[in-house]
Amino acid sequence: MKKMLKDAAILFLITLCAGLVLGFVYQITKEPIARAEEEAAKKAYGEVFASASEFQALSLPEAGQEWQDQWKEAGFEGVTIENLLAALDKDGTRLGYVLTVTSHEGYGGDITFTMGIQNEGTLNGISILAISETAGLGMKAEDVLKPQFADKNVTAFAYTKTGATSENQIDAISGATITTNAITTAVNGGLYYFQTQLGGGYETE
Repeated sequence: MKKMLKDAAILFLITLCAGLVLGFVYQITKEPIARAEEEAAKKAYGEVFASASEFQALSLPEAGQEWQDQWKEAGFEGVTIENLLAALDKDGTRLGYVLTVTSHEGYGGDITFTMGIQNEGTLNGISILAISETAGLGMKAEDVLKPQFADKNVTAFAYTKTGATSENQIDAISGATITTNAITTAVNGGLYYFQTQLGGGYETE
């Protein structure tokens, strides 16, 4: 009995010490990590909206039940709009928006990226913030998928395995259909959000 109590006390002390050390390390690294994430986000904003002089944080419009139902019916239940900013020129005129979007349907987990959309609906491009797909397959999204979304003015994209033949088609990553589908759907979710919630319009289809 005494040995059991002694062992339990030792285990408790070890657990307590480990918890204190982890807490201490977290406090030390919390601010540097937050700063690094903020800098990465700012860089991504500039990448998807290079013509903007500044970015103004906006509150996401409140999504009522009717809107949530529409969102699901449109096929975006696995997509979340995380953040919204107005892209402004040097005079404070809004050029468009930057959205931070997360797909919860990646093969290896969530995929988060920013996307810049001009007032008339042109997608400047996307910048991937977080992705953990399979090395050599889904992780090719940066090189294979990302460039294909740049400077396109379409209402939605579709991916193909036989070679893109129109503006709205995206060549899928070979062997990574899940990743391709997750990112394409999330980009479409951002475009849908822009069109239905932010008053976006399109010059061409």
